[in-house]
Amino acid sequence: MRLVQLTDTHLEADPGADLKGVKVRNTLAAVLDLVRAREPEFSAFLLTGDLSHDETVASYRALADLLARFGRPAFALAGNHDDPAAMAEGFGERVDTGRSHVLGDWHLVLADSRVPGAVGGRLSEGEVKALDGLLGDHPEAPTLLALHHHPVPTGSAWMDAIALENPAAMTDLLGRHPQVRGVVWGHVHQEQDATRDGVRGTVRFLGTPATCIQFDPDAREFALDARPPGYRWIDLLPGGGLATGVRRLATWP
Repeated sequence: MRLVQLTDTHLEADPGADLKGVKVRNTLAAVLDLVRAREPEFSAFLLTGDLSHDETVASYRALADLLARFGRPAFALAGNHDDPAAMAEGFGERVDTGRSHVLGDWHLVLADSRVPGAVGGRLSEGEVKALDGLLGDHPEAPTLLALHHHPVPTGSAWMDAIALENPAAMTDLLGRHPQVRGVVWGHVHQEQDATRDGVRGTVRFLGTPATCIQFDPDAREFALDARPPGYRWIDLLPGGGLATGVRRLATWP
């Protein structure tokens, strides 16, 4: 089963809206053209937050319209720029905002790392309890855990100041639920790929480029990267194996 992760689309109600000079609908359309060309047999979309920039129903409806052309399921979680109520209304039944999904032998769990009014993230006590419950429902199923904020450093000082502020909560969660084989996020607008040894084998920690602007890795202060947008593919393999990679546009659209 192959998932296509799209993240940080930053759409607005205005089709011509830009972010730092980049037309966000144009770059998303180009990334989706790349998905269409390179992923003819993928199973579902995974959307990891900051899907809107203006938090309007129209922005989410526009994203649902674009994804509907693929005829594939789509699973979505909210980021710090998202409004969950507007997201639910704009997506309707076309994009699933549920927290737990059984995908063949695998279990996909979507975490909420948002802090109202803040750019950075946190796993609240209530959220940790909810995740313990969701993960405990399928203790033997290899699991992919998705959230918006990064739980491991990027090496970029300004970005790491708005990361998941309590990464130890994630570490503790993974210790209690060793079936988690991968953790994937958005927010960073760049690629990350790290591994840690777990009780049941290697755990992958994966950050993914945005479909719009890219952030310069290792920059101490905010800076943009010249590399073009992209997406991540994730293969959920029999027996709990996970394979993944990033594909980017050859040039900016």
